[in-house]
Amino acid sequence: MSKLIRFFTKILDICRLVPMLPVVVIAAIPLALLGDWRPWGNAMAIPVLCNPGFGQWLVIALVLIIVADTVRGMIDDLRHGQVGVDLLAVVAILSTVAVHEYWASWAVMLMVTSGEAIEEYAQAKAEHSLTALMEAAPRTAHVVSLPGVGRDSAGDAGDASEGFRRVGQFATASAAHRFDTVPVEQVRLGDVLMVLPGETVPVDGELLSGSATLDLSNINGEPVPREVFAGARMMSGAVNGSSALTMRATQVAADSQYQRILELVASAQESRPAVVKTADRLAVPFTVLSLVIAGVAWAVSGVPTRFAQVLVLATPCPLLIAAPVAYIAGTGRLAAAGVLIKAQDVLENLGRVTQVFFDKTGTLTVKQPQVVRVEMLPGAATQFDGDHVLMMAGVVESYSVHILSKGIAKAGTEAMARLRRQSENDGRPCPESDAVWFGVGREHPVVKGINEEAGKGVSGEVNGHVVRVGRLSFAAAGKDGFLTAGNADPTGPRHDPRPGTEAAGGTEEDVRTRFGLLQPDEMASYVSIDGRLIARIVLRDVPRANAGTALAKLHALGVAKLAMLTGDKRASADIIANEVGIDEVHAELFPEDKVAAVKSAAEDGNAVTMMVGDGVNDAPVLAVADIGVAMTDGTSTAASESAQVVIMTDDIAAVPRAIAIARRTKRVMLQAVIVGLALAVIGMIAAAFDLIPVVVGAFLQEAIDVVSILWALTALIDRD
Repeated sequence: MSKLIRFFTKILDICRLVPMLPVVVIAAIPLALLGDWRPWGNAMAIPVLCNPGFGQWLVIALVLIIVADTVRGMIDDLRHGQVGVDLLAVVAILSTVAVHEYWASWAVMLMVTSGEAIEEYAQAKAEHSLTALMEAAPRTAHVVSLPGVGRDSAGDAGDASEGFRRVGQFATASAAHRFDTVPVEQVRLGDVLMVLPGETVPVDGELLSGSATLDLSNINGEPVPREVFAGARMMSGAVNGSSALTMRATQVAADSQYQRILELVASAQESRPAVVKTADRLAVPFTVLSLVIAGVAWAVSGVPTRFAQVLVLATPCPLLIAAPVAYIAGTGRLAAAGVLIKAQDVLENLGRVTQVFFDKTGTLTVKQPQVVRVEMLPGAATQFDGDHVLMMAGVVESYSVHILSKGIAKAGTEAMARLRRQSENDGRPCPESDAVWFGVGREHPVVKGINEEAGKGVSGEVNGHVVRVGRLSFAAAGKDGFLTAGNADPTGPRHDPRPGTEAAGGTEEDVRTRFGLLQPDEMASYVSIDGRLIARIVLRDVPRANAGTALAKLHALGVAKLAMLTGDKRASADIIANEVGIDEVHAELFPEDKVAAVKSAAEDGNAVTMMVGDGVNDAPVLAVADIGVAMTDGTSTAASESAQVVIMTDDIAAVPRAIAIARRTKRVMLQAVIVGLALAVIGMIAAAFDLIPVVVGAFLQEAIDVVSILWALTALIDRD
């Protein structure tokens, strides 16, 4: 029953969009029952039309209304620089009336009105993914109105957020609705906002307290909700989970992330790819060809009806509707996959890419260097193993802003998880069981005295242990200078005279020798605990897990060359290139060198270049490539502003997927146009030889339109 209700609801929606459609359908009843009824006798006889009956007069009236509306639309098209190709429909409908084929006239009217309905349906179907983005746009925001918080508070945005923490009335505000609901456009910088469960984050901002679970599928297609904590960046368009949250607005609505996404979508919808413009131009010669075939058929046969028979089968729909529908469908598929394009011409060029250039760091590799191993210093006596070292180092590094800190903090979290599992399996307590989930704001270990020295390292006390992480000179530095690996006294001499420690050596060179050489692409942070230098943590740029697979798919798609453009050293770049399958490496480049490399490749007239990057320094080269692709996690960067394609999922696998979707979209579009036009031409030729009656031809034309549009909609089907 519910399916039946939904079906009739869709029918009513279509009728509201094309109000003449139900009128034309109902007109079939008087045409069938009262077509020849003439209560006025011959009083209304017209020489050209003979003496139409009541139902036939009704058809004539509808013809005049529809023709007038169509001609008005053609004139509007001409004013906007577009040729009105509805001329075929106008001539066809008038010619059927002229030869007294009223049922054919009715059929052509049904064709015209139902064609509009089919076009509306196809457009809505093709734009579904894009429309869903727009419908999810936030429209209102809850501005907190507690004392000392929000617009009533004095001071800047930081004062407001501190005032909210001071009042501490999160639950009270939620329960008592102590906030003002305003249009999202009225949100100001620094406003403290409340987002209730299930609501959309209205503007970009910062989470003020506690934690939140956010659904980011509207922004980047990520299916798994993301948990964030106090201080995290909040992106507009994200959907809040099961508990209310408070945030401070850091952007107004017009500058927020979701509005930028909508602007990209609108830009793509309004643009028309070159191939669709070509299809529009081809509609004019098709109209001329149809009129010529109809005129020749009339002249040769001497039968005026033959003219109408041909024209009712002439349909430019495959050119005018099927082509743009296919491209809109392709744009929708890309949006659903988290890939946004700024114009539909980009979609066409995507399918023609022959060379792809990649930045290395953050594009082919993960964004931060990752821990690959922990090396314990030979000869160092310690109670800690590798996981304990990672755990302790991860705590202090979670407070650092150094480029290596995130990788070590992440490895520390994983090490703690392993230690907890081990303690549970062994049935004994973990030595540092109170240090859980470092750096994410839940159960912190006891940490004191964190101090970071820029360019050197970070130190602090973790659960009673003094931990130093950083350069070798920093990690091993004590009050009296460099420490040996076996020296338990931070203030003792450089060379511990106790047995078993002499081999450790006392200089940086000695210690580096004990550890051994690093590979060209590796870097290290050294760790001392309680005054003992005991280990080094080795990190390197690690390829994304799916980078090799993604590049293999690009080769399978026929991309001729995959190249890397990087400012890193050659040895480091070659290692990553070999791991992921890059064909050509350009290393130690400045941004202007990257631009020159892409321009040089583009000098080949047949080459279509794509550049994939993520950093600020990639913006110039993204702008000069035929297709610039920015990989982002949803944040707006110089790279995403310069690029024509933005991958919101920060997933390199989206690159070959986007190319595959673009190629399939163009293939489907060409198939829909060719099949539709071929059927129309075959039908016209058959009608010219009197093989298809005029009424049957009118319905066949409608069938051709439906076939071409449905074929175009197959671009929505995911076969990749």
